[in-house]
Amino acid sequence: MAASTVSVENVTGLLDKYLSKLGFEVYPLKVGWYNSVLPPSMHLSYPDDSLAVVLLSTPDMFEQAFLPFLEQRGCKDLSDPIDQCVRHCVTSAVSQCFPGQKVDVRYDYELLPSRKPKFLAQTAAHVSGSSFYYQQSDVTDHPWGEKKMFGVCVHPRFGGWFAIRALLVFEDVMVGPELVQPLPPDCVPSREGRIQLLEAFNYRWQDWSYRDIIPSVQPYSQKQKDYFSTLPAQRFALLRSWGFFLTEDDQPDPTSDTQS
Repeated sequence: MAASTVSVENVTGLLDKYLSKLGFEVYPLKVGWYNSVLPPSMHLSYPDDSLAVVLLSTPDMFEQAFLPFLEQRGCKDLSDPIDQCVRHCVTSAVSQCFPGQKVDVRYDYELLPSRKPKFLAQTAAHVSGSSFYYQQSDVTDHPWGEKKMFGVCVHPRFGGWFAIRALLVFEDVMVGPELVQPLPPDCVPSREGRIQLLEAFNYRWQDWSYRDIIPSVQPYSQKQKDYFSTLPAQRFALLRSWGFFLTEDDQPDPTSDTQS
């Protein structure tokens, strides 16, 4: 697929057609949008006009992609089932939709040799306009002093009930000024709401209350909540209780910290 014949609509349309039925959303961005808000050490080494796509998983992904993936695979040779399901979906989409195309796929759980992430997922989501990345700097006269508060993205439709899974850079696709950077919807505009969000995320993330900072059109199903509430080391037993065949060697990686 030659770069000159590819448009943003071609790329996002093909990906959306393949992945939306599996519970994913795709949002285009220019590499330059991402690089412009980060220090050089975190830049993607592609021209500013290179096309990238950020991939989000919605609440439907668990039932539409993950459980069928387990049924097909039988959980054999899986270290982190969610990560490997996402990789399987993305690899299949890229190979079927863009044969021969150079696509640099980076997953949210991957690290560089320096131990830095291969991409900053929440930054990519924000600059794509898909979700607003609320950070400590977004709270005027914040009450936390010198304490560092970690930021979190909020989706305009799903609130916190979603995850950022991957960034795809189409190495040979350059886009021009027709792709205008959208502003992410400011779902939590008040100072009080932002304080509530960041404190819930930093202090009480296990109770998931931060996900309900705004009304969601669809939260996670109870089965999905049960899975992500279970410690990674114990998810093997949970999957087995659901009827999936696993061997003792297929236990999920207890050190996994995959975003849920």
